Amino acid sequence: MRLPRRREQPPADVVAALPDGERIVSWADVDGEGVVLATPAGLWWPDDPPRLIGWQFITKALWQDGRLVIIEADVVDDLLLVDRAPVAVALAVPRDLPPVVRKRVETNVVRSELLDVATGRARFVARRIPGADGLRWWVRLEDGLRDSPQVRSEIAAMVDHLRAKYAPRD
Repeated sequence: MRLPRRREQPPADVVAALPDGERIVSWADVDGEGVVLATPAGLWWPDDPPRLIGWQFITKALWQDGRLVIIEADVVDDLLLVDRAPVAVALAVPRDLPPVVRKRVETNVVRSELLDVATGRARFVARRIPGADGLRWWVRLEDGLRDSPQVRSEIAAMVDHLRAKYAPRD
């Protein structure tokens, strides 16, 4: 009879530094030193100190040439998504982290619609927030559309319409 293989664990000091109740879903060794951790709350990025990037803020994740590239967005006025510069790490031992990250990012986005707004287009995205009920609608301005009071007013009205249109029915 074969005994089950024991699953590899990240370094104990890294696990000990996580907040109480945080559970590791997947992890990978970084080239050089450190680890990247995936938890239900998000991705623990190997900064000094490690920082949590919530799944709801990851707008794009790429796995190519042994590197994990993440594009994180800031949320402005609980309405607009503004992408930060990409961050990347080379993974020495990726394990199952890349497919886990992909699945978590994809399942976080519940709905995405590209709509005409003012003088351009905007992407309206309904996302799940880990540990919270319901959805949060945020908007990314596309194709050079610039932020203005008129644009914000129009997208706020469209968000209200989308919330009502896709609200759960009793």
